[in-house]
Amino acid sequence: MDLMSEKANLDELSKKLGYRFKKPELLMQAFRHASYVNEQGDSNLEDNERLEFLGDAVLDLAISHFLMEFFEDAEEGILSKYRAMVVDKAGLYEIALELKLSDYLLLGRGEEQSRGREKPSILANTTEALIGALYLDTGFEKTMEIIGRLFSSLLERVGTKEMVHDFKSSLQEYTQQTYKALPKYRLAEEVGPAHDRTFKVVLALSGIVLAEGVGKSKKEAEQRAAKEAFFCLKEDPDI
Repeated sequence: MDLMSEKANLDELSKKLGYRFKKPELLMQAFRHASYVNEQGDSNLEDNERLEFLGDAVLDLAISHFLMEFFEDAEEGILSKYRAMVVDKAGLYEIALELKLSDYLLLGRGEEQSRGREKPSILANTTEALIGALYLDTGFEKTMEIIGRLFSSLLERVGTKEMVHDFKSSLQEYTQQTYKALPKYRLAEEVGPAHDRTFKVVLALSGIVLAEGVGKSKKEAEQRAAKEAFFCLKEDPDI
């Protein structure tokens, strides 16, 4: 990606964000993966990891503030649970897909060849780096306003059944398309009294065990196993 096309792409993203950076270099840094910087041989070029660290803290504070407003009577434990649901890897990955952040990533050759542009962990981290860049460029108040818009759909689903992403369906669709095979679930363990059962499910694809999930119902355990398997396969599709 040359500098002119990079600038054009970042201008397009600025429109999606509804914000134009005063320091465009901060925005560019948010998309520089460490693998890219390591190949450039430029000691002055910074990757996005420090921005990711900052963005994680800013996002936690902003989402905590929104949840305090939305759920005035909720206890700390409930608020913590809701926050974790919004800012976990799945939520950050969803935001990255909506903004098409993969289009702007700068990756090293090895990471590019291993389909790093599609990896949920890289995209989730890039979402945090973008928020860190916004905070440094415009401060907390404006960044919180942008976070409110970006995460509005996730926040609206907090506490509803829709918040529980159907990873079983997503995994089935992905494995069918990529491997021409369907995941199989096996109940491996069931412990506890009848009123307080815990279920452990093992998930396999083409005979290879990919994940385990534990929950208070078989359905919950299967969803957790599917979530783990889905992200594992996205990270490393060569099983």
